[in-house]
Amino acid sequence: MDALPTTPSFRLDGRRALVTGAGRGIGLACAAALAQAGAHVTLAARSGAEIEAGAQAIRAAGGQADTLQIDVNDVAGVGQALDGVAAFDILLNNAGTNRPKPFTDVSEEDYDAVLGLNLRAAFFMGQAVARGMIGAGLRGSIIHMGSQMGHVGGPRRSLYCASKWGLEGLSKAMALDLAGHGIRSNTIAPTFIETPMTKPFFEDKAFLASVLEKIKLGRLGTVEDLMGAVVFLASDASALMTGTSLVVDGGWTAE
Repeated sequence: MDALPTTPSFRLDGRRALVTGAGRGIGLACAAALAQAGAHVTLAARSGAEIEAGAQAIRAAGGQADTLQIDVNDVAGVGQALDGVAAFDILLNNAGTNRPKPFTDVSEEDYDAVLGLNLRAAFFMGQAVARGMIGAGLRGSIIHMGSQMGHVGGPRRSLYCASKWGLEGLSKAMALDLAGHGIRSNTIAPTFIETPMTKPFFEDKAFLASVLEKIKLGRLGTVEDLMGAVVFLASDASALMTGTSLVVDGGWTAE
């Protein structure tokens, strides 16, 4: 018989990864996952102390990590910072925020804050990294941290849904524009994940109960639930995936 096919590698040895919003929660966990798969990871955020602590933890565990203290809302500053470093093979566009409130109570400042960070900053970060990939001739992987709220609606989530649906559309269009360069663009769409940002929401027992009713597997997500997904999309194991979304939602969007 012919030789059995070999599973493409999930390893990321020799590749450079940039993770935004990497100081804690999902971003830090995904940075750790990429490092554990062999990538050299650059942790980016405004909070220098947090990302330095994260990078030190990754290095202490045997991984390769450094930091880049930037405000992703500052498009010019991001461009200057990236001009000073080698091109990346992998980007995780993870920095994000949320201001849950009824649609009729949303202010212009709320809109600018959420759409500015979740969509505008992600757009121009993706653009800057993609330009670097193209300039260096890299066949890279750009991953956007979306949400199940980029596939459905939710009460008190008009801003968040608008930003995450926008991110899904952006990723698909990026996939088309970048495919000729061998660069892929995909999203990960999690359900509610327990992180420092979301913990206060779950102290409302009625809200927690409503969430658990919709997550069919019966529990909140953890950051560990996303670590395999980010390694998969960053690696050769997903080489034919672009312009799509990996939904990690415990069944929320299935009904």
